[in-house]
Amino acid sequence: MSTPSTSPVLRMPFAELQALLQAILQRHGCSETVANVLAHNCASAQRDGAHSHGVFRIPGYVSTLASGWVNGRATAQVSDVAPGYVSVDAGGGFAQPALAAARALLLEKARSAGIAVLAIHNSHHFAALWPDVEPFADEGLVALSVVNSMTCVVPHGARKALFGTNPIAFAAPCAEHDPIVFDMATSAMAHGDVQIAARAGESLPLGIGVDANGQPTTDPDAILHGGALLPFGGHKGSALSMMVELLAAALTGGHFSWEFDWAAHPGAKTPWTGQLIIVIDPSKTQGQRFAQRSRELVEQMQAVGLSRMPGERRYREREVAQREGVAVTATELQGLRELLG
Repeated sequence: MSTPSTSPVLRMPFAELQALLQAILQRHGCSETVANVLAHNCASAQRDGAHSHGVFRIPGYVSTLASGWVNGRATAQVSDVAPGYVSVDAGGGFAQPALAAARALLLEKARSAGIAVLAIHNSHHFAALWPDVEPFADEGLVALSVVNSMTCVVPHGARKALFGTNPIAFAAPCAEHDPIVFDMATSAMAHGDVQIAARAGESLPLGIGVDANGQPTTDPDAILHGGALLPFGGHKGSALSMMVELLAAALTGGHFSWEFDWAAHPGAKTPWTGQLIIVIDPSKTQGQRFAQRSRELVEQMQAVGLSRMPGERRYREREVAQREGVAVTATELQGLRELLG
């Protein structure tokens, strides 16, 4: 599929796009339950203008399912292991259905204890991370999630790639305002955005990655084929990426970014790692004041000149999509219909 700028843009209802994506995923081996969760995630990213995690991802899902690398029909096994701790074995399937299976218990524990942890292992995560945390903020909770991925990032001061892009997502309620949500890779750029730049024939700024010889490059193809990404912020981003490896893999029982080998599964795209989600109920200490305090922070940030809050672009894109439909290029739509067969 092409990037959104290379083909006429069409608009379609969110429900219609989700249904199309779900049909494709079921056609290629997902159960109805799994396909529904993944389709909603991809459609949400497309709706909100996060194109690197929208319909762009569908061919990767399809090739991964065809390779036998991931179990598209897995049923997650949820374990209640402690008053504030839930563990989920995703069964070699995707992390989002595992989260969905454990969500009710996680919420119950967070409401009861004030904080709860969800540890997902034996899982594949191939999507944006913010859709995993934003719904908790909609319910008045604070959520933090980390997930590691396949090796493609050189730790600061090292010579070879070791870490994944290892994103961190955070969400908090905000009175009279959309939730405060951010989702950031600990690499200088998300892997999907590098792929999109490569498809578009675009150059990248220096500092994003290196080529196969370890030399700085602006060529996304050189980064993707034998090269590697760099952490953002030098040693600071590298330290955060290390933290994600420990929380998402070592703590959950998942794989580190370098601990799996998909060489026997040509076409596999999804990292087989782990995910950690921490949910906090601020009403335990602040009553209903937390959301108002969040609002005060936003107002002060705006007062000192901040023109755009984290996640604000997604909310603006979402408003347009709700009025006019989700933006999908004609080429993307043709590609989706071809995948449906």
